[in-house]
Amino acid sequence: MKLLTVVGARPQLIKASPFSIALRKAHTEVLVHTGQHYDATMSDVFFNELGIPRPDHHLGVGSASHGVQTGAMLGAVESVIEKESPDAVVVFGDTNSTLAGALASAKLNVPVAHVEAGLRSFNRRMPEEVNRVLTDHVSTWLFTPSPVASANLAAEGITSGVHEVGDIMVDALRIHADRAEDHSRLLERLGLERGGYYLATVHRAENTDRRERLSAIFAAFAELDRPLVLPLHPRTEKRLLEMGIAPGPNVMLLEPLGYLDMLLAQRYARAILTDSGGMQKEAYYLRVPCVTLRDETEWVETVESGWNVLAGADSRAVLEAVGRIVNPAIPHPELYGDGRTSERIVETLVSAIEPAAEPLAGSR
Repeated sequence: MKLLTVVGARPQLIKASPFSIALRKAHTEVLVHTGQHYDATMSDVFFNELGIPRPDHHLGVGSASHGVQTGAMLGAVESVIEKESPDAVVVFGDTNSTLAGALASAKLNVPVAHVEAGLRSFNRRMPEEVNRVLTDHVSTWLFTPSPVASANLAAEGITSGVHEVGDIMVDALRIHADRAEDHSRLLERLGLERGGYYLATVHRAENTDRRERLSAIFAAFAELDRPLVLPLHPRTEKRLLEMGIAPGPNVMLLEPLGYLDMLLAQRYARAILTDSGGMQKEAYYLRVPCVTLRDETEWVETVESGWNVLAGADSRAVLEAVGRIVNPAIPHPELYGDGRTSERIVETLVSAIEPAAEPLAGSR
């Protein structure tokens, strides 16, 4: 079995790590990096730390508007598929790279496997939501992380090819969490104690491109009772400068962190404040309270469990959520699987693809 996997952004590299390990035990993987994240701190460090094989094809698309970027990826991925002739194309998550890989494959009649299918925020203003919906509707196999995600697909009429396998990011944590303990010295470098700081990330356009929201978020950060560690996304850094928003004196601005440093920072934070989908899940897995700086989330189970609070970009709501959620004495059910999602995906694809490749009896 020969699969072509498409990645392009930081979260996809994390998801690709356990999948590549599982796939390459007995099968061929052609790894395509679109170049959506092209900065060394947002891309190269992940290949180094996670042991991901270097891409067989690096498309170097880089940054652009959504339409320009997706269009450039679409044409480039199409050329690679025609050259490699894979049995299927695997895409992860909800980025422009996801959509471009799925559309290029579907137009060439190559089946698509969508890992992390079925997620819905029900906010079509989010580019990620559009990418999710369109990718799901052209995919042959839809690998969902939870019953909620499977139900979302069923509500849209998608029932064929749906496989509830758990969340592949649990696999990455299972593989790399202990490595972070052994290799990261981040807290020592920053002079921080375990449980003595907050950790935040802000990168979504709905927050960074609207002054009122970005100002309110940073106003809340400035009132926190402990240091706040903030690895700064390039988009956020640019917007802060353009809008003249100055972080409070308790905010420790950092360059984007590698995966192992970020895992350690999450593990020992008093609470996490983020607009990232992936960090909401990682916070839950690591049993760290989370305050989500959005008005909705696709990871609704984390909110229903009580470990995650939706606070939007309202300063008072953010501060109240932090005060209410830290150290919650509440149950912690297993929501997204046991860390063996990659193996289930590979097994499912093998059972679907390899029998179809065998010649029929008497055809020789």
